[in-house]
Amino acid sequence: MSDVDQRLSSSFGTVAAAYAEHRPDYARDAVRWALAPAPGRRVLDLGAGTGKLTTVLASVGAEVVAVEPDPAMLAELRLPGVRTLAGSAERIPLPDGSVDAVLAGHSMHWFDLAVAGPEIARVLAPGGVLAGLWNVYDDRVGWVASLARVGGPAAVGARDLLSSWRASTVGLRPPGFSEGEQAEFTHGQVRTAESLVAGLATRAGVVVMPASEREATLARIRSFLSAMPGEFTLPMRTGVLRLRRA
Repeated sequence: MSDVDQRLSSSFGTVAAAYAEHRPDYARDAVRWALAPAPGRRVLDLGAGTGKLTTVLASVGAEVVAVEPDPAMLAELRLPGVRTLAGSAERIPLPDGSVDAVLAGHSMHWFDLAVAGPEIARVLAPGGVLAGLWNVYDDRVGWVASLARVGGPAAVGARDLLSSWRASTVGLRPPGFSEGEQAEFTHGQVRTAESLVAGLATRAGVVVMPASEREATLARIRSFLSAMPGEFTLPMRTGVLRLRRA
């Protein structure tokens, strides 16, 4: 991982509470599809953050263990019956063959796949599944496409848009895994202008901006959203990249 990526990936702890409050969960149909080929119900949420994906996994009946490297993010993950562990994709604190699926919500692109791939394969049971999930904005909708332009790539990047997420994630195939399958599932999040701005403020590219640039970016987004009604639904899809252990 480059120094820039390391700085970006380690930035979330500084906004952990806002991340927990304002980031969306994941479409349940997407989670079910990701898990469909798995040989059992034992699931590792890898790079679990504040538990956005963990919560959905628990709701669909998975037996979840959550692993996250950032202590501030992990401190926000409080789910009864869910085991939480400090660790990373490159160093997973679980025994060999102990899970049937590994899912990663908005985190797989941060993994050093040359190292993480064999480690993920190690903890997977035979026939196990690896899946990355991303909530992507549906930029077929005019105002969403305009929001992406106004916010710029630090706030709304290629992995965040329906038009570009597939091309941006299809190459995320670690050694020892099959070619990936991709699918999208309808999702949405009820927002106000301020809560959407607050969510965009937790994007890594925005978090690491100099303060003056960050304030200007968020002010520009806030001005654009001022024409929106008090509450509105942000149209999204949950995109899934699903791979199987070779």
